[in-house]
Formats: sequence, structure tokens, C-alpha cells
Amino acid sequence: MSRPLVGCLRFTEEKHVHLIPTKVRSTTPRHARTVAHGRVRGVYLPRLADAVASSMATYGIPLLVLGATNSSSWTGISFMLAWAPRLCTFALAGTAVDRYGPARVFRLAAATRAALTGCAAAALAMTTGGTALGFVMFLAVCTGCLTQFSFIAAESVGVITSKGAGDAAHRVQSVLLGIDQAAALAGPATGGLLLQWHGPSGMLVVLGGLSLLSAAAAPRSQQAPLRAHKGSAPAASGWRTGWSTLRSLPSLAWLVAGLALSNLALGLLETATPVLVVKQLGRSSASVGLVWSCAAAASLCAVALCRPVIDRWGLTTVGRWAALVTGVPCFLIPLADSYVAYLALIAVFMAGDSVLSVVLRTIRSLLIPAEVFGSTLSVTVLLLLLPYPLAGILLAVTDPADLPALITICAILQSLGLACALTYGTRSRSRRGKHRR
Repeated sequence: MSRPLVGCLRFTEEKHVHLIPTKVRSTTPRHARTVAHGRVRGVYLPRLADAVASSMATYGIPLLVLGATNSSSWTGISFMLAWAPRLCTFALAGTAVDRYGPARVFRLAAATRAALTGCAAAALAMTTGGTALGFVMFLAVCTGCLTQFSFIAAESVGVITSKGAGDAAHRVQSVLLGIDQAAALAGPATGGLLLQWHGPSGMLVVLGGLSLLSAAAAPRSQQAPLRAHKGSAPAASGWRTGWSTLRSLPSLAWLVAGLALSNLALGLLETATPVLVVKQLGRSSASVGLVWSCAAAASLCAVALCRPVIDRWGLTTVGRWAALVTGVPCFLIPLADSYVAYLALIAVFMAGDSVLSVVLRTIRSLLIPAEVFGSTLSVTVLLLLLPYPLAGILLAVTDPADLPALITICAILQSLGLACALTYGTRSRSRRGKHRR
């Protein structure tokens, strides 16, 4: 099977833009065209800046709501509001990336988020009570929508980079996931400390500054507008293409199903941790950030180690061991009766989940055909994000005393989903590869 190659844009000294093709027709999709800044400048640096801002928003806003309301239900609702809008903007985000290119969409989304968080910080400094809570909920909705645009843009560049890396695709994915985990290391701890020492406005000011930095770090591309008949293509056609591609690739469908169930367990732990740590274990909001910072540190170590391990043992074998390392702590977390035990189990869970994500995301990036990867990626990411608002709803309707039982149920579903994904999904992929050869 021939390796898909993509063109790149280079800026010459005369400030002209030239498309240099490498074994590809000139009809390369717009989302596959990137400015040739290299991986560090054009891919890794913008993703790092945006991921830190997204991580701080994801973990900081529920903490802010919990501190303002002292209610686990409102905390779950804020988590749901941060994720539910993302599910409604997939078609629009994918269409925007295809039409205008990932760099432009990324910059606009990050800059808009910076402006909104700055306005929210000023509003919170002047209001209290229910009005302040309304501002926070509105911010959760807006940041969820804008994060979706920047996420689709960054993921599009990541998939293209993985395809260009060929047999080293898992190395690219490990770097991208390492960036996400590094952001998860800095985001929760920074957000918790800022919230404790400088209040909500201080945390939002830093969040806005990080968003502004990510917009400035994104590379600039000069691309001519698409022709009118292409630009007017409805987003529904992209959905149909994505769904038909997903149905035609059984291995991809199994992998997406397994990752979705794993994300349900992860999402529930993310949204329930403030309640479990603050309410049941009696710790501060900074302790919540420390949990996820330690988990991110463990994930970084696991991602760094998984690269040579995958080179030696292969994706499937490493994936099965990672699923085991992920599943066992998830069953033990409801039994943790101390903060140290809870922190350690979360760290082991996240380490295994990170290695598992490298494996499954690498296989996903290799399975999606290049000519339809934009629409297919939007559909698969939608399915992978659905569990997060569902986790918020589950927390909102569950009594805090019943959280251990709920986490155990999610652990069972996660184990079953990963077993099927790593059995039938990889088997289908292997047969498909033999058929092509």
C-alpha cells in the first residue's frame, strides 16, 4: 500500500508562495496544506499553547463553580455545559477547517477565547452571587464551542503529520499526546493555585493570556479562497461522507467504540474528582489540581517509554497491556479511602490511558483515507467526545454517596469496550491490510 504524501507551502525570499508537490495531485484537500515551518514551529508549539489554555479551562471552571455554589450538581452541569456545545459545532468546525485551512481557524478561535475570558474576568470582579454564576456558565458554553474549532484544526494537522511520518506515525502521536499531557500537568495545578490565591478573575486573566499566546504562535498561511461551488458545499455532505467511511471500516468503528467507552470512565473521573477530593476526602481546591498534575507527570513518563516499547513489541501487544493497566485502577479508585491512595490510582490510570491513546490514535490515523479524512475525523471525534457531557449529566443526577458504584459500572463498560476494540478492531485491520496487499 503506497504511502500518502502531501504537499507543503514554502515562502521564498521573493515572498511568493509556491506549492511543492511530492507525488500527489494538485487537488490536495485544503485541510492537508500547511505552512512549512517544521513540526516544532508549525505543529507542536501552537498545540502546546492551546492545550494549556484548554486544560486550565476544563479543570478550572468546574472548580470555580464548586467554590461558588458548594454543589456537586452545579459542578456536573458546568462540566456538561463545557462539553455539550462542542458536540453541536462539529459540522461547522470541520467545514471551516476544510474551507479556510487549520491555521486560520485555529488563530481565530484562540483569539476569540482570549477576548471572552478577559471580559468574563472583568465582569466577575464587579459582580457576585447568581449573576457571577451566570457569567461562569456562559463562559463554559463559549469556551466549549471555541475549543472545538481549535481542536479540530490541531487534530487535522496532527493526522496529516502522522501520515507523512509513515512507519514512525506512533512517534508523532506520542509527541502530540505528550504535549497534551504536559498541558494537563501545568493546567490543573496552575488553575487551582490561581483560583485559591488570586480568585476567579486572576485565573481567567491567565487563561486569556494563554489563549492569546496560542493565537500568536499559530503559523500564518496565505491560501486563495476556494471556488464558489466548493465553498457552498453543505456541511451535511461531510457528515454523510464521514459516516459512510466509518461504516465501511469495521476496524475503525471498533476502535472508536472502545475509545468512547474509555472516555466515559475518564470523563466521569474528571468531573467527579473535585467532589471526591474536596467533599469526601476534605482537601482543598489546590489538592484537586495536584491530582491531575501528578497524573499528567505519570502520563508523560509512560508516553516517553511507550515509543521504544511499541517499536519492539508492536501496537497491538502494547495496547493490550495498556488496557489492563488502565482497567485495574479504575476498579480500585472507588475503594480509595485516603488522598494519597486516590492520587496514586489516578496517576496509574492516566499512565495506562495515555499509552492506550497513543496506540489507538495511531491506528486511527493510519486507517482514515487521506481524501476523506477531514469529514471522517469530525465524525470520529464527535463520537469520542459524546461521553464527556454524558459524564457531567451522570454526576448531576447521582447522589455523591453513589459515586463509587457509578465509577465501578463505568470501569466495567470500559474493560468490555477496550477488549472488543483490541480484539475485533485490530483483527479487522489486519485482514484489510492483507486484502490490499
